Amino acid sequence: MLKRIIQVDSKCLPALHILGLIRAAQGKFNDAADFLGRSARLSPNDASIRYNLAKALSDCGRDEESVPHHKKAIECNPKNPEAWLNYGKTISKLNRHQEALIFFEKSIFLNPFYVEAYSNKGNTLHALGRYNEALDSHKQAILIDESNAMAYYNLGVTLQETRRIDEAAISFKKAIELGFSSASASWNLALCNLIRGNFEEGLIQYEQRWNRGEVGNSIEQRNFDKPIWLGAESLQDKTILIYCEQGLGDALQFCRYVKSVSDLGAKVIFEAPQSLVGLMESLEGISQLVTKGDRLPPFDYQCPLLSLPLAFGTRINTIPNNGPYLKSESRKLSEWQTRLGKKTKPRIGVAWSSVSGFKGDSKRSLLLSDFVRALPDEKFEYVCLQKEIKECDKEFFRSFGKIHFYGDHLKDFTDTAALVECVDLVVSTCTSIPHLSAALGKDTWILLSYVPDWRWFMQGESSPWYPSVTLFRQDKLDDWNKALHSVKENLMTFSSLGAPES
Repeated sequence: MLKRIIQVDSKCLPALHILGLIRAAQGKFNDAADFLGRSARLSPNDASIRYNLAKALSDCGRDEESVPHHKKAIECNPKNPEAWLNYGKTISKLNRHQEALIFFEKSIFLNPFYVEAYSNKGNTLHALGRYNEALDSHKQAILIDESNAMAYYNLGVTLQETRRIDEAAISFKKAIELGFSSASASWNLALCNLIRGNFEEGLIQYEQRWNRGEVGNSIEQRNFDKPIWLGAESLQDKTILIYCEQGLGDALQFCRYVKSVSDLGAKVIFEAPQSLVGLMESLEGISQLVTKGDRLPPFDYQCPLLSLPLAFGTRINTIPNNGPYLKSESRKLSEWQTRLGKKTKPRIGVAWSSVSGFKGDSKRSLLLSDFVRALPDEKFEYVCLQKEIKECDKEFFRSFGKIHFYGDHLKDFTDTAALVECVDLVVSTCTSIPHLSAALGKDTWILLSYVPDWRWFMQGESSPWYPSVTLFRQDKLDDWNKALHSVKENLMTFSSLGAPES
């Protein structure tokens, strides 16, 4: 009916506006924006139309385009707390957090009991690193509405970031009890349990990684017509596909389980990314190695790599860690020994940053100018194990001049593995490099953020995953001073003991 009205009268404002609202309610935000945009041109000073248009544009990801309409909606009706809230949400999505905070505070001023405004204010304060204020805002939202599941979830996220893991777990559980619809609560609860060493609950909850649906979620779920194996069925004389699902470091850490699967009598097809295929040829238990993207042979079962700890009922004291499980190629090792030349002093392999798009990358990447504070000036030869150097580090790298760089020669991880074998010790932040180094059995020192990835747990200098690893932890949020100083002190001791000649 409304469409017919518009066909007859293309400037019928009520019909255009209502159609826009209907399309928005149906989740067809681009269509909604079209109808509401036509409405706004007919009635440019209608606050309601501008508000709905701005929201539709923002909901379909056209945030920059929505900004002038948010602004106009507020000009037309500055006393609408919802308009201020949605303007703030859009500005926050554009990473203009300080500006967004002003809009959320204005929304709260107009409606002191506006739970959503308090929650968004808390999220923005979190993004600005003002965690204590963020906690206050989330708690205020809960005080207003104790049944608000989203408020408990947001509180949990900030508690998690500030290392209050037990409290965060309680908040995530409460969000789930209250019916929080996103799998992110179970996912974050899993991370809380895993980092505390509670594998019994955490590994089950970790299966929610497929369902989060978050922007930037790098975990790839595959669809196969064969059942997933999680430990229940016999694999004797069966063929199982095991595939890498996350980052390179994850693949390097958890490929250790392939032998355990093979020991159950299975023929293991292992699918790996191109950069890891050559290295994985040394992994025991693989019957057939396949490059990701190539055609897969027939199989009876399939299992994503990071579900194997659950399939084997892993606990901290049952982690398979019987020494090195990857090897470098003898030919590549010989090539790299020749390239590096005769060693005249202990060689330290270093890696300080990642070039991935991982949204938590800032926690595992240092500026080179900061990282070198951990490196004594003399007595060592420093070798960069990174294939690339970030743009922000290049100028300092050139002026520092004390780290050898071979990035152009690192074709894949077989080269990196051989280079690692040529050094006496690896010092790195939490990237794929220390996973490779430790999987090869090389002595490896890892710098960890205040709240590290779950696999490193919350305390301790050693790792049940890798016998050759020593951990150096931040003792304060975003403060690397103690960890860097500790690495330097330990390097001086390493220097005085000397290192074996290769």
